[in-house]
Amino acid sequence: MSSINEREGPTSQSGLSIVLPTFNEGGSIRQVIESLLQLGTDLPLEILVVDDDSRDGTPDLVRALARQNPRIRIIQRVGRSGLASAIKEGLIAALYSTAVVMDSDGQHEPASVGEAVQLLDREGLDLVAGSRFLDHSEIRGLSNRRTDGSTLANRLARWSLPSSYRHLSDCMSGFIVLRLNRCLPLVRQVDVNGFKFFYELLAISGGRLQVGEIPLRFQPRLHGSSKLDMAVLWDFVVSLIHTATLRLLPRRAISFGLVGASGVAVQLLSTALLMGLLKLGFQQALPVAVITAASSNYLINNALTFRDRRQRGMRLVRGLLKFLLVTSLPALANIGLATSFYKLVQANTLWAQLAGIVVVYIWNYAASSRFVWNSP
Repeated sequence: MSSINEREGPTSQSGLSIVLPTFNEGGSIRQVIESLLQLGTDLPLEILVVDDDSRDGTPDLVRALARQNPRIRIIQRVGRSGLASAIKEGLIAALYSTAVVMDSDGQHEPASVGEAVQLLDREGLDLVAGSRFLDHSEIRGLSNRRTDGSTLANRLARWSLPSSYRHLSDCMSGFIVLRLNRCLPLVRQVDVNGFKFFYELLAISGGRLQVGEIPLRFQPRLHGSSKLDMAVLWDFVVSLIHTATLRLLPRRAISFGLVGASGVAVQLLSTALLMGLLKLGFQQALPVAVITAASSNYLINNALTFRDRRQRGMRLVRGLLKFLLVTSLPALANIGLATSFYKLVQANTLWAQLAGIVVVYIWNYAASSRFVWNSP
């Protein structure tokens, strides 16, 4: 394996830092680390495990390995979590000039590290990603449904990224090798609430990075199950919109707006049901529909938009009351404006309600972020 160019700064020394984000990976992490320690390289090597305070014994297991081998380090994070933030923290803490990010569940083969570093050096690239979708790639760890979903997601991702990255076949790979002298300033800018670290890095780079790919032989995970859930899919949609709109709006504002769109549907449906089934007049049905939509918005935002500050138990109930209080003034404005529009402009319940909803969006986002979820 060829040498890596040195650079000034904390990661100036030639060598290889392998970052492994972990959360409850006790069933696989020992085997992954031992395989990586057997890499045939003359370069100095460190394996940096960034653990999100796992409760399955992962931190203790890694510490035991680190006491036996000084090339192993662990960062155990308390009070902060998330895959993207773990990767970001690991890369910033890396000792050497070239860094590898890979999964800790065994789905990425250690042999791919050498292949990727060689391509990085041979082509003078800034970053190399492992792709599940090149001609010589093998996918053994994903179902056909997940594979098809990943293929579609990659097509959408390529559409939203700068044109210089259109040649990439896997914009959401979890296996990347970075030359830190070029990538670290961008790494520091990555939004840790994003969908995939690699995708976010490409998006903020503005097409300035030279990126290549190697085929991955994607393996079944050694232990545990996939962490793909509704929140991950939601993050993907938010990331696409965030990138497509030139990242002008905060991610939370986009998520809040999408939830608000669902609230529009809830309000319109509630109004129609109350007027149709209970024979209420528009002015009697509207307040109930607005409160129903506000409650729906709170619960969905709590689960998705502000899930890192998620309210539970009695805090969930208190949070709902605070949210209704914060939104009560614009809710009254919503009702008043919609009613006035209905009476004075046009007797159309759809446009009347939309007029009120648009007026209160900005207030609801700013006020609830600060006073309900204590988010700046």
